[in-house]
Amino acid sequence: MNTDTQVDLAKPTNTRLLLKAETEKILGCAFDVINEVGHGFHEKIYENSLIVALQLAEIPHDQQRTFPVLFRGRQVGLYVPDLLAFSKVIVDIKVIDKITDHERGQMLNYLRISKLRVGLIINFKHARLEWERVVL
Repeated sequence: MNTDTQVDLAKPTNTRLLLKAETEKILGCAFDVINEVGHGFHEKIYENSLIVALQLAEIPHDQQRTFPVLFRGRQVGLYVPDLLAFSKVIVDIKVIDKITDHERGQMLNYLRISKLRVGLIINFKHARLEWERVVL
């Protein structure tokens, strides 16, 4: 099931999609991956395949970039997203039955930690790509 969920905490009635062109390009690469690689592999296969697709599409990206997790001003750990595209969009790759509130909540936390606004949750579990766009 393809979905386009936008959770915009700042302006829930906002109909303009933030970073729309960028997320469409990333999703185009994800569709290329599912169409060519297929479904049923582990997340790392899709992460690495998406990296190749982003490279071929000349989309700037970082794999496994780190962000500090702070508690009361002190670093208590690191958050390492699967991918960061365009230096603006967190891409979280999943191979799960379906995207739930748990994954949406995780993405909101990831966006807060990274101080970014837009995230994509992309699920490669089934033959038909499932994805959600989350905006903080």
